[in-house]
Amino acid sequence: QVQLVESGGGLVQAGGSLRLSCAASGRFRSSSFMAWFRQFPGKERDFVAYISRSGGSTDYADSVKGRFTISRDNAKNTVYLQMNSLEPEDTAVYYCALDGRGVGSRRAVEYDFWGQGTWVTVSS
Repeated sequence: QVQLVESGGGLVQAGGSLRLSCAASGRFRSSSFMAWFRQFPGKERDFVAYISRSGGSTDYADSVKGRFTISRDNAKNTVYLQMNSLEPEDTAVYYCALDGRGVGSRRAVEYDFWGQGTWVTVSS
């Protein structure tokens, strides 16, 4: 069983920064992609970014490109999301996800395991 635990969410003013972390535990393929999604109240879960195990393959949603950076530390089985220049529109619950098949995707249905989510609130 794989467990993902997010941390680092909170309240920040517009223009500020936050770094989210997601620690993975359990048994999963070494080639697993990891990703971040976010969910606005009353909306479906949206893709934010994904990263391959080596870090050589990344992808970002257009809305966060240039502001957010995804990275991972395989020794710690942890993926990070550095969020800069935050905007009130970034306010959402952020979820970490793991794709055990080793193929990156922007589709939430492709991910096998999910964290519990962490709130990010950006005040104007």
